[in-house]
Amino acid sequence: MNLLVTGGAGFIGSNFIHHVLRDHPQVNLVNVDALTYCGNLENLAAVKDHPRYRFIKADIADPEAMERIFAETRFDAVANFAAETHVDRSITGPAVFLHTNVLGTQVLLDLTMKHRVPRFLQISTDEVYGSLPETGAFTESTPLAPNSPYSSSKAGADLLVRAYVHTYGLDAVITRCSNNYGPFQFPEKLIPLMITNALEGRPLPVYGDGLNVRDWLHVEDHCRAAWLALEKGGRGDVYNVGGSNEWNNLALVKELLRLLGKPETLITFVKDRPGHDRRYAIDAAKISRDLGWHPTYDFSSGLKTTVDWYLANESWWRRVKSGEYQKYYQEQYRL
Repeated sequence: MNLLVTGGAGFIGSNFIHHVLRDHPQVNLVNVDALTYCGNLENLAAVKDHPRYRFIKADIADPEAMERIFAETRFDAVANFAAETHVDRSITGPAVFLHTNVLGTQVLLDLTMKHRVPRFLQISTDEVYGSLPETGAFTESTPLAPNSPYSSSKAGADLLVRAYVHTYGLDAVITRCSNNYGPFQFPEKLIPLMITNALEGRPLPVYGDGLNVRDWLHVEDHCRAAWLALEKGGRGDVYNVGGSNEWNNLALVKELLRLLGKPETLITFVKDRPGHDRRYAIDAAKISRDLGWHPTYDFSSGLKTTVDWYLANESWWRRVKSGEYQKYYQEQYRL
């Protein structure tokens, strides 16, 4: 099987590549990533010379570059992890989110059709559903109601995938996951930001009253779900992937401080971001029922192993926060 993974130098994409190369020996994998600020090839240093892995630097929204990649290899499937994902950045600069998340997805869909690739997996987010009240959970039939430029761009991409299924007969599947955590996460996101700031003795910025609620999913559980959806998901189906594990931000930050042995006085409340969704929660019954997926990490052990990873990989996150990580791919890949 020849698999094209886009965005494989990012957090979830790189974990997916490790998962596939470790657990699926029949797969040859090509990783395409534009190496924007959140792409870090150091995440994949352990597999750089793997015989079933190859990296190509390219922008998925560049039709000519992507055409060359599709023409060179007969792919059996495309897994699209490539995306700009940080809500704060989408508020201050929406254009790049539309470029990558919408136009890039359209380019991939067109080339998937042109080159008759049998299968397409779109990695999406629960944020396309908008915000929940204090009760209830998102199901696959929940109407899309995105509230940020980021989630709107992801909803647009999802609708494009849906259109290519229904208009052109493309065999595609969509997964929508809750908040991920785990190794290699860029430290602008909540959990790694709080861990690394605490280790540096810096303030831990918490938006608003800190009571916004998220459903947390270990990235390895997400990777298993993505593989199952790619392998067994129904054409045109959507699968929600969640940990059934809701925490408000303030309680989560306090738990991280407890695990790190750091004082709660590091918490600093800051002005809430515009349009901040209050609560997300995922109903993952469909993927559990249809594909046999269940999360394997409980949050207590998953959070501890994540904290331990950041403690053991201080040089990694310090290079990311300083910007030194960008020298890695320039030196190792001569890019």
